[in-house]
Amino acid sequence: MKKLAPFFVSSLLLLGAVACQNPSRTSESAPDTVNQNPAFPAAQTTQEAKEDAQSELRRRQLNEDIRAREERNNITGGDTQRATADLASEVRSKLEANIPGGQLTVAADQNGTVTVNGTVNNQDQLNKIQPLAQEIKGVKSVVNKAVVAPPKQ
Repeated sequence: MKKLAPFFVSSLLLLGAVACQNPSRTSESAPDTVNQNPAFPAAQTTQEAKEDAQSELRRRQLNEDIRAREERNNITGGDTQRATADLASEVRSKLEANIPGGQLTVAADQNGTVTVNGTVNNQDQLNKIQPLAQEIKGVKSVVNKAVVAPPKQ
């Protein structure tokens, strides 16, 4: 046993030395983002992202995410243990999937009251907020402070 211990130690040191031979990146190999402004993406990129966010596939993904959260919530204690951030996130996802072009924020409290602020494009979208939010398990009431503001051209 005394002869095996130095063998294992030397093997670990050898493997460590081999693994550390990967040269580190220098400023020559680092990406050059100094001259690029990531705060302002290209108009085409913005439009593609907007279309993706409002696509049927994205809507299905958001609804599946909500379903998975509901299942997790049921397993971990149900409505009595519901985190307010989780409740707000689920409502936000539901509204994002079903109200295209809306700019909404969602806040929730421990009592299950959800407050929605922001803007939507038309009255029909404004009327959808409360029923959509109440589809989420744990929402007791909805305070709708959103307003109609047509999109800017």
